[in-house]
Amino acid sequence: MSGRLDALRVVARREFVERARDRSFAISTGVTLLILVGFILANAFFNRGTHYDVGIVGPGSAAVGAAAVDVGRAQGAGVTLHAYARSGGAQAALGRGDLDAVVEGGATILVKSSPPTDLVNILQSASAQARVRAAVGRLGLSPAEAARVLEPRPLPVRSLQPPRPHRQSSVTVAFVGVLLLYGQLFGYGVAVASGVVEEKSSRVIELLLSAIRPRQLLTGKILGIGALGFLQLLGVGIVGIVTAKLSGGFTFPPGSAGIVVTVLAFFVLGFAFYSSLFAVAGSMVPRQEELQNSMTPLSLVIVISFFVSIAALNNPDSTSAVIASLLPPSAPLAMPIRVAQGAAPVWQIVASVLISIATTAALVPVAGRLYSAAILRTGGRVRIREAWRAASAERVPR
Repeated sequence: MSGRLDALRVVARREFVERARDRSFAISTGVTLLILVGFILANAFFNRGTHYDVGIVGPGSAAVGAAAVDVGRAQGAGVTLHAYARSGGAQAALGRGDLDAVVEGGATILVKSSPPTDLVNILQSASAQARVRAAVGRLGLSPAEAARVLEPRPLPVRSLQPPRPHRQSSVTVAFVGVLLLYGQLFGYGVAVASGVVEEKSSRVIELLLSAIRPRQLLTGKILGIGALGFLQLLGVGIVGIVTAKLSGGFTFPPGSAGIVVTVLAFFVLGFAFYSSLFAVAGSMVPRQEELQNSMTPLSLVIVISFFVSIAALNNPDSTSAVIASLLPPSAPLAMPIRVAQGAAPVWQIVASVLISIATTAALVPVAGRLYSAAILRTGGRVRIREAWRAASAERVPR
């Protein structure tokens, strides 16, 4: 037992160190961080809210300006008022770009060139409110009575199902998580396959198999590359969280730590499921040039799972989203999205984990058998049926 563990440790360490030193690893990490940080900063910039500077000149403009502040706040826009004694000063500020619009005498809206539609609508609504208030005041109503007339109590809104709090933030977290998971699962799956082909085409595999069994080599390779992918995903997640906190443009929903743990856990489950299949795909071909064709079925499965998961962002309770979150090929991408939005009950999460573990446990021996049979066949592309027959006839060592 200790000899097997030592062999696995040596192979895993070799794969981890070699991949970590590879230039492509540094490039992929840098590109991922650049895209993630850029997305977070862009989200923070565009979610700061709209703000307008409005000049007010002459009698009647103050009432319109005060109403504009209230209307803008209700629409999620900030309005700052700047009072001017003369129209010339306000127009000069508008020409310099210091103001977005000027209200003259409470009767005219002045803009520099093309009118900002949202601001004009705010000022028009504010002007209507100001004139209605003035008309109500002339009727002799008290301020309290005027307020009841102009601001009636809104109708209560009742939901059949309670709304999910922080839904938008949860959707954003889920979207970023599924993008990272997709990149990690696909990228590190390809790394396993290309590593197998590289060893096979260079005949290094013959030296390795003289000291270690094929299945031990496969297991060590998966453990080493998987550990590197896990640490990379963890590091990228930490950088993303810190960037979002510092930018102040994103509010993490409650339970964000649980979402991060879910993403990491399903990366482990997904990589365990896909890596052995990618290793088999690599062992079937003798050269890197033929690897793409061998991986095509797996690539299609991951891509389809990705699009199904993206669709689950808008409807995490749909039948397709629930089924996708339970099936092992798509669960690593679909289930974290449903967990982030609070749409997955505990029993479905547990069921998804157990199904993935059971499927992987049944798949690994089959993949190891095919890998063992195909890894030493360098003459040409090996078909799955040929590898299975060769394994059944015990033509290769195990």
